[in-house]
Amino acid sequence: MEKRDHWYIPVLKEQLLKGRIERREFLRTATLLGLSAGAAYGFVGMLTGDGLLPRAQAQSEPKRGGNFRVAMPVQEMVDPATFDWVPKSNVARHIVEYLTMTGPDNITRPYLAEGWEASDDLTSWTFHLRKEVFWSNGDPFTADDVIYNFTRWLDPAVGSSNAGLFDAMLEEVSTDRRDEQGNRVVEKRMTSRAIEKVDNHTLRFRLNAPVLSVPENLYNYPTAIVHRRFAEEGGDLSKNPIGTGPYELAEFEIGKKAVLKRRDAPYWGSRVTDDPYFGGEVYLDQITYIDKGLESEASLAALAAGEVDGIYEVYQESLAAAEQISGALVSEAQTAQTGAIRMQVTQKPFNDPKVRAAIVAASDNAVLLEQGYADRGVEGGNHHVAPIHPEYYALPRLRRDLGKARELLAEAGHGDGLRVTCNVGNTNGPWQEATLRVLAGQLAGAGITLELNVMSAAEYWQTWKQAPLGLTAWTHRPLGTMALSLAYRTGVPWNETNYANPKFDAALDKAESLLDVGERTAAMKDVEQILRDDHIMIQPFFQSIYSATDNKVRGYRTHPTLYHQFQKVWIK
Repeated sequence: MEKRDHWYIPVLKEQLLKGRIERREFLRTATLLGLSAGAAYGFVGMLTGDGLLPRAQAQSEPKRGGNFRVAMPVQEMVDPATFDWVPKSNVARHIVEYLTMTGPDNITRPYLAEGWEASDDLTSWTFHLRKEVFWSNGDPFTADDVIYNFTRWLDPAVGSSNAGLFDAMLEEVSTDRRDEQGNRVVEKRMTSRAIEKVDNHTLRFRLNAPVLSVPENLYNYPTAIVHRRFAEEGGDLSKNPIGTGPYELAEFEIGKKAVLKRRDAPYWGSRVTDDPYFGGEVYLDQITYIDKGLESEASLAALAAGEVDGIYEVYQESLAAAEQISGALVSEAQTAQTGAIRMQVTQKPFNDPKVRAAIVAASDNAVLLEQGYADRGVEGGNHHVAPIHPEYYALPRLRRDLGKARELLAEAGHGDGLRVTCNVGNTNGPWQEATLRVLAGQLAGAGITLELNVMSAAEYWQTWKQAPLGLTAWTHRPLGTMALSLAYRTGVPWNETNYANPKFDAALDKAESLLDVGERTAAMKDVEQILRDDHIMIQPFFQSIYSATDNKVRGYRTHPTLYHQFQKVWIK
């Protein structure tokens, strides 16, 4: 059957021609609707003269072979569906792969899926899988593998965060269990019509509501596709690393080392010629991850001594030291990575909206950015949508108001002051504790005493969803709607605030359904405003992030989510 372009692609072309949308928004939306990256960039090139696909890095003579040694935490790697740290996925992503790929340019393109089409109303998505892809155990990759993964992701017993991204494939089901009040517990489960197997390499997803971001959601780091017998054969990727990727797991020891070696069998991606990030020959013979802990100092020392060739992340406090290392290249990515100082709306004293509003009124995000993160980022608006997001709506800046904060506290019965404790684990750098210490000084002006419970990163993540108040790091997502669906939709696994607002859910549904850039941005005004007005967090800034490599490493670019895409990396 001949592939039909989505009806909105000609509209996008017209908007680009008339200057109503920017090049990046055209590329992002057109590729989401199924236009190939080559065709999308080609159309842009007709207008600008630079329509070639982006290159990972200028390189004249790529060299095959070598061992790329990277300093990065080596964590447990049991079940990709429940991954909660990007480093876990970075080891796994060269073994198991994704249906789509979002490159460092923030544009999503085909990966294990060779293409897709969306229905006119965005409630039906047809995905075409690549043929002649085989698992490392010899089994063919088919639609049954994808169905198996979706079924696991959307099973509440698995507890995958992916359920938040694919909420439109779920329905509420009453269970036999009862809560403390004796009411039947309601769960969200996958609808019976959610996935249709058209043939062995074609699937159709049927949604309960229109969603534009389906392809981008499929490159969220817990959406790696595992073998259809994953759970049956132990359910532990580190012990049974069957994958479709170019590498196999040769060594693995938590907290110490993970070694990936190129598979002897030909890699299916070597036949792909139209993508600069994974197509064609894979150069590296080996990738070695070496755990140097979460602090930058040990990793920087290893880079300076020649023990590693790259560092997963350089914290902003260590940038000056990194730039002094001979032969080191420090690269930056502007991101939507952030820290949410969030309050659980179901626990005292934060179940009182006036208390939450008082805490927010006493804070100053601009100062938190300047003093907590050395002004290396952009100010946040307490709604978790960043200026880098294509659907971002610029609400008025927040202003500190100590008088209002004291008035709200008095109305809430805390006229003599309030004492609260915030958990912090410095899970991706000491900026977290530094930011909270600045915030403590701000809150003191309103009679609020903020005490810090400084924990190890491991301790923090063990209790992050139970703490009444905590600072949680959230990684970059290419769309604001992705972050909001993961973190704030009613009942989703990663909703650490216990926030449940049907008005917010409905507004987010509307924003996700709109094709027109202007209409989608206008709809996000309501989404952002509702979240801000409910005062569930102080979200002070979005961070620029940094990584470093030796100058002999070629083809490497810092991904805004710190995803490792090493298929085109080579060692000079």
